Amino acid sequence: MSDCCDRTGYQTVFSDRFARRLARTYCRRGLDRTRRRLVFFLTDRGIQDASVLEIGGGVGEIQVELLSRGARHATNLEISRNYEAEAAALLKQSGMADRVTRRLVDIASTPDDVEPADVVVLHRVVCCYPDYERLLSAAASHAKRLLVFSHPPRNLLTRAILVCENSVHRLRGSDFRAFVHPPAAMIKTAEAQGMSVSYRRRGVSWHVVGLERLSPSI
Repeated sequence: MSDCCDRTGYQTVFSDRFARRLARTYCRRGLDRTRRRLVFFLTDRGIQDASVLEIGGGVGEIQVELLSRGARHATNLEISRNYEAEAAALLKQSGMADRVTRRLVDIASTPDDVEPADVVVLHRVVCCYPDYERLLSAAASHAKRLLVFSHPPRNLLTRAILVCENSVHRLRGSDFRAFVHPPAAMIKTAEAQGMSVSYRRRGVSWHVVGLERLSPSI
């Protein structure tokens, strides 16, 4: 496990209280619009019997949805320990506990510790990681067929909001920071690993980018 997993800021921001709120919202309302768009992109391209790797999947609601739609197995990677209790409860409730593997590992720091998968998912993850190039390079290189990720729009409003949020974290002594990375550069990073954009949706708070591998992964 990398040092990133031990950074207190991640444990504080993505707390057990935060995890309970995510699980409760999903159980009451299902997936939100952005998560539905990620799932749509993958299911539209076909995920029957596919392996799924979700980086920063939280309590695992996207994994449950993909497994219920035909995926074979999912692996979740986290750098916060606080999701595990809610994730276990959700998997038990859905009857999918034996089809999901959950690990505490930072794929950007130790990519060789993670097996490739047919599809790779990152939702609300790139904006929480300082080195988007290492993260997206690792994610794309592990995607045999499909990669989908979300990111906040890069505009003055978003930047202003994150400046305020990061100032609060700083005042509280937290080492957590959020980022608005350049969208074109993020896509270019994934394309350098043999991926090609085939899906883009712009939302008010989140944009979704879906990519397919240009040639079958070895």
